[in-house]
Amino acid sequence: MSPLIDSIIIVLCGLGLWTGADLVVDSASNIARKLGLSELVVGLTVIAIATSLPEFAVSVSAALTNRPAISVGNIVGSNIFNLGFILGLVTLFATVKITKEILYRDFTFLIGASLLLVVFFIDMQLSRLEGVLLLIALIVYLTKLIKTKKNNGEKRSDIKLKWWIIPKFIIGVGLIIISAQYFVESASAIARMLNVSEWLIGITVVAGGTSLPELATSLVAISKGKQGISIGNLIGSDIFNQLGVLGTASILNPLKITHHDYISVIVMLGALVVTFFLMRRKWKLTKVDGVIILVIALLRWVLDPYF
Repeated sequence: MSPLIDSIIIVLCGLGLWTGADLVVDSASNIARKLGLSELVVGLTVIAIATSLPEFAVSVSAALTNRPAISVGNIVGSNIFNLGFILGLVTLFATVKITKEILYRDFTFLIGASLLLVVFFIDMQLSRLEGVLLLIALIVYLTKLIKTKKNNGEKRSDIKLKWWIIPKFIIGVGLIIISAQYFVESASAIARMLNVSEWLIGITVVAGGTSLPELATSLVAISKGKQGISIGNLIGSDIFNQLGVLGTASILNPLKITHHDYISVIVMLGALVVTFFLMRRKWKLTKVDGVIILVIALLRWVLDPYF
């Protein structure tokens, strides 16, 4: 395929990502109001799981074909990308308000899940039993979220849920996933033509490509003033990746953990702790905080080969 065609595909996929994210955010907001759930909870659950489907597909497929390094590396890299580059970019567009629910219930749970991975990875493997425990932790968390049905200060609405809202959400998710896939393929093809190394393509185009759904959805949500969906999507995706995706993958085929993966998880945990204190400092993330988060993520990316 020619560079021109690949370039056109990239542009079309960019439009597809934005359009799909727009459909997802609008329909999810309606679903949230109808079910009496906050947009934050919907972002943490339905949207987070939907935008994590690429990571789920890649990691589970890698586990079934006995490629544990890809399975684990994809999740760790994607999670650092979500709450590094994407969260940093979001805060450059708008100040993100942090509630006690976000910090103490959701973000603290994410830190706990990351700490659990550090403990499970000590013996350099993730067994089926540990995978089951990860899935149980995810189910407990999701059950607690859904049972609360708190609106976190957002207004309830008596609007009727139109019949096309659910199909609209599904179409939006499908458009995001398909656009992300072709975006990665075309961007990788252009990079190869420019003689960019496969390793560099892997840690940039491919690693970031599986996070494109989260990027598009969070940016569209913040542009529409839906902060709950934006921050909820990022935190929820990371929780689902660590507990749901790695849990499922290790149950299907126990995963061997490399030294690089173990160090990466520790670095990820450290970055989350720093972000926790940035959130707690003023109960909001400003542009300055966003720059700090971006710098941490960039340093991790640059130093990755030395782990």
